[in-house]
Amino acid sequence: MATILAHITVKPGKEREFEDLAERLVKATHDNEKRVIRYEYWRGAAPNTYYGLLAFEDYNAFLEHQTSDHHETDAKKMTGIFTDFKLEWLDPITTASPLPATNMQPLIDGASDLWKAYHERMPAQVAAWWLGMRK
Repeated sequence: MATILAHITVKPGKEREFEDLAERLVKATHDNEKRVIRYEYWRGAAPNTYYGLLAFEDYNAFLEHQTSDHHETDAKKMTGIFTDFKLEWLDPITTASPLPATNMQPLIDGASDLWKAYHERMPAQVAAWWLGMRK
């Protein structure tokens, strides 16, 4: 499993553009990816802030998403309107969430250069303290 909370701040006046891109990306992700569990965006309380909740069957499904044509197209447009962007890996409390634990996976054989780049840049960061808390 791989679950991520994206913390996003967009440039003032770019909120509608961001929401339109998010809508297209969510639709394309759910229409084309079989191993996505959750992929959704939320408005935050502070102006220009958004959150994305992304959950995939495993880390490799996350990489499949990252390297998909729809992600490469629309997510790149999104980054041009961000003022801040941070990905935070999450781990569910198994007795309080239906999602499985977040785990890193090794690089697959025959991975493309793009796949390798994402694998290196965005590893699933499993915090040491999570391991002691997992049931």
